Amino acid sequence: MQNKIQQAFDSFNDMSVLIIGDAMIDAYVYGSVNRMSPEAPVPIVDVEKRENRLGGAANVARNIQSMGAKPILCTAIGNDTPGQQFLELMRIDMLDVRGIVSSPSRTTTVKTRIISGSRQIARVDEEIIESLSADDQDIMFSRISELIKSESVAAIIFEDYDKGSITQGLIEKVVSLANEKNIPTAVDPKKERFLHYKNISLFKPNFKELEEGLDIKIRNEHDAIVIADQKLRLELNHDISLITLSEKGVFVSDKISSNSYPAHIRNISDVSGAGDTVIAVATLCLAADLDSSTIAQVSNLAGGLVCEVAGVISINKQNLLDETLSII
Repeated sequence: MQNKIQQAFDSFNDMSVLIIGDAMIDAYVYGSVNRMSPEAPVPIVDVEKRENRLGGAANVARNIQSMGAKPILCTAIGNDTPGQQFLELMRIDMLDVRGIVSSPSRTTTVKTRIISGSRQIARVDEEIIESLSADDQDIMFSRISELIKSESVAAIIFEDYDKGSITQGLIEKVVSLANEKNIPTAVDPKKERFLHYKNISLFKPNFKELEEGLDIKIRNEHDAIVIADQKLRLELNHDISLITLSEKGVFVSDKISSNSYPAHIRNISDVSGAGDTVIAVATLCLAADLDSSTIAQVSNLAGGLVCEVAGVISINKQNLLDETLSII
């Protein structure tokens, strides 16, 4: 098994992965609070530093890149100043911008977190969450089709944050094309389009999303999740379920069996971005033809590793490989 895992990790370097979904700028304003406002019962933040980072589907792209593969992000941003900032961040990180659609009818999503000390005291969101217009949807699918023709695409990820870049029509067209080309597809879903991802390869909700997507209450126990997973399979007809269970680890099933793997003991600093890491690593393992059990264990380790560091970070490939080889 160790040789197979090593070979899989080596194979990532030859893969190109399309990431389709909602990308954004994660903006941070750092400052100190020394007084309250005389205008309202709120703190006054004296700004010391500002920082912009790639977020959402773009963070999945960064994780794919950190694992040695080539990510190509396909998303819609606004034809606005934040959109230009987003493209500049992409170029700084040396990420491919051919799949980016700049639309005059959209606003680039920016989530600004205001932080004093180590505490977030407010968040300001600027976004449009309506679905893509028919014209933008056609442009997006055209870009995706061209990339599939021009690149040797190893896998496709749908990274859905319910911001409108992914529509039911786009899902159906891309999945049909991917299945025709034998390209595996993986999904990190949200509630709005949860049951639209039919006939895909790997479906990765977290426990809360599973409850919301199926509109049922579930005990966070293996047998109860098995029953919910069976209901999910009837709806989606997918190959692999990978359900993240927070501190309880992960549940995985294919069309033959199911297993649960506990989370490893860690000094958790920040869970932000862990789901992005899990879907990135799971998809690469899927493209490398690893079995569902190994996919679950490796991606479970990856999600835990990034939680040990404060802030949204990308996975370190060598650290993940070393830990994987020592445990699996």
